[in-house]
Amino acid sequence: MGLLQDKLSKFRQPQMYMERGVYPYFREIDSAQDTEVMMDGKKVLMFGSNSYMGLTHDPRIIEAAIAATRKYGTGCAGSRFLNGTLDLHIQLEKELAEFVGKDEALVFPTGFTVNEGVIPCLVDRNDYLICDDRDHASIVDGRRLSFATQLKYKHNDMEALEKELQKCKPESVKLIIVDGVFSMEGDLAKLPEIVRLKEKYNANIMVDEAHGMGVFGHQGRGVCHHFGLADQVDLIMGTFSKSFASIGGFIAADKDTINWVRHTARSYIFQASNTPAATAAAMAALHIFKTEPERQENLWKVTNYALESFREAGFEIGDTESPIIPLYVRDTDKTFEVTRMAFDEGIFINPVIPPACAPQDTLVRVALMATHTKEQVDIAVEKLTKCFKKLDIIK
Repeated sequence: MGLLQDKLSKFRQPQMYMERGVYPYFREIDSAQDTEVMMDGKKVLMFGSNSYMGLTHDPRIIEAAIAATRKYGTGCAGSRFLNGTLDLHIQLEKELAEFVGKDEALVFPTGFTVNEGVIPCLVDRNDYLICDDRDHASIVDGRRLSFATQLKYKHNDMEALEKELQKCKPESVKLIIVDGVFSMEGDLAKLPEIVRLKEKYNANIMVDEAHGMGVFGHQGRGVCHHFGLADQVDLIMGTFSKSFASIGGFIAADKDTINWVRHTARSYIFQASNTPAATAAAMAALHIFKTEPERQENLWKVTNYALESFREAGFEIGDTESPIIPLYVRDTDKTFEVTRMAFDEGIFINPVIPPACAPQDTLVRVALMATHTKEQVDIAVEKLTKCFKKLDIIK
């Protein structure tokens, strides 16, 4: 056995949980993503999906993807820089730019590669990147690819953010990058205060709207619009794998910034472009955002009902203000145990352990869709209360 194989053979944690029958990852789903899915031959209530608008099985989106595949084929066989730009990509970019209130937008094959490509191309050795310590892994990896000085501040702590800004040279670029909605905890970035500090220290702001699009703001335009601060945010990033019911991502900003990114972001230049099907699906979802406000209204009705129900049942749910509801466990073994127990009761939830959270903050994550009903929430609260009490997590 070589040194690499010897090193990897010592990675035993997944095997340990597999042997105990509580390994909660890579579970097979045999149906479309909806409020109910088929798993192991039985119906399970899905509370682990990021399809906030409930559109992944919408027939209009499916038909848009099929029509695009018939017209353009299954792929572009090249990067956007070369032969991979379709009129479909350009149309979606124009509509996204208008939607978020920026000059232009660029579409990438995944949301992860937006952050991986955009962040390092914006700042260099003389600049600063300043991030919330709970920013998404894609932001973390984008930072790692940059030569800029890396600074972090304690989650949503504006005094800590200001202290980091005070360390920066006044003449250098200072880029603050933050999630609009934090994907595990469900709370929002303190964007009004961040904008105030941006102006005080002549900084720039990039907001990751992965979990804000479709959920917050007029027509689901995101957290920046929810706060009325889209004009003060320099770059707005979003993904298609959540509310947009597709796969891909985008960055939107002023014309000069987008032109720079278009010619320097390596994950844009050297990666094959979005498939026609994914592009058309995202565009169809965007049209639904703008024409069916009742979807967003339904999402918030069921979200507010669930937040109240979980609190009344005695769950610790932190500072969430979104359809992402963390149920804190604060013990890794119990987090896996309660996930398995919930599945046995017909409830699909996701466990969150390090590095997605701090060791003392392990939780299970409940996520809501516009298509969930109050009756389904009632079932989930009842079943999860039973499981949590059995493990003595709540009284």
